[in-house]
Amino acid sequence: MKAMKIALAAAAATVALSGAAMAQELKLSYNVGVTSDYVFRGVSQTQEDPAVQGGVDLTYGVGYAGVWASNVDFGTKDPSAEIDLYAGVRPTVGDTSLDFGVLYYGYSKDKGGASDTGLGSFSYVEVKAAASRTFGPATLGAAVYYSPEFPAKGGSATYVEGNAAVPIAKKITLSGALGRQAIKNYKDYTTWNLGVSYALTDHLSADLRYFDTDEHSLGNIYDSRVAVSLKAAF
Repeated sequence: MKAMKIALAAAAATVALSGAAMAQELKLSYNVGVTSDYVFRGVSQTQEDPAVQGGVDLTYGVGYAGVWASNVDFGTKDPSAEIDLYAGVRPTVGDTSLDFGVLYYGYSKDKGGASDTGLGSFSYVEVKAAASRTFGPATLGAAVYYSPEFPAKGGSATYVEGNAAVPIAKKITLSGALGRQAIKNYKDYTTWNLGVSYALTDHLSADLRYFDTDEHSLGNIYDSRVAVSLKAAF
């Protein structure tokens, strides 16, 4: 909890300081989507079942904050829904776009899940540092996420990812990522994904993506899978 308060205070202070030196313009956007399988860092969050998702984002200059939600299924009685809160800043240095933020992954009826097995809460906090840059038509990026207490008494955890995206035809983008999830009290694993997105309209896009990890022994939700998603953003 102390780490969460520190992270939130740091993000709030950064947004406040940045706001004094940027154009004052408040923007609201929102999104809604469906997917055949909600996959997070290579792992199914819905026991390989579909999910309905949506979120709202508020931006103010380089500062941003938002909320996002999805149904989940961890194979326990609860939780049945994930509700994330996040905030941060996205400054630009030269040709490089940066992103510093804090994320809270919250779950409904959290006491009915991991705590039933004596493993504590599913909910947790991460701080994030990311950067991306364009090279011709391609965009390359990297990100680091750190949590002082991962779910189910996992202890401290770090996730490191490299990602890339490149348009391969009009309205079609090829993208992928390679990441490593390290958890103090659990087994580490590597994950990767590769897929294509198609812009159906200015607001509607479809995505076909392959996911996998190097730890299929951890269960079916870590196995390779293909997910199809449809998302509308306004």
